[in-house]
Amino acid sequence: MKTTEGLVDSGYTGITKIQSNAKLPKKKSKKKSLTQEEKKENRRISSQRVTNEHAIGFLKRFKAISERYRNRRKRFGLRFNLIAGICNHELGMAA
Repeated sequence: MKTTEGLVDSGYTGITKIQSNAKLPKKKSKKKSLTQEEKKENRRISSQRVTNEHAIGFLKRFKAISERYRNRRKRFGLRFNLIAGICNHELGMAA
C-alpha cells in the first residue's frame, strides 16, 4: 500500500525499490559523519521500531513464532491471538 510506512533497520537497504515509504536510518560514510538532524531522525526511527521488536521477542518466548507449529492448523489462529493478547496485556499495549 502507498500509505503504509515501513520502519526497518539499516540491513534492508534495498527495500526502497519495493516499498517507497520505507524509513531507513542514515549511515555515515568514511569521509563524512552524520549531522545532528540525521542523528535525531535515526533515533526517532529506532525508538518507533523498538516497541515492535520487544513485542516480537515476547511472542518468541511463547515459542509461537520461533519454532515449527506442530498442532492442528485451524487452531493456530486462535492460539496465536490468545498469546498476542497476553503479550499486549503484559506490555501495556492497547488491543
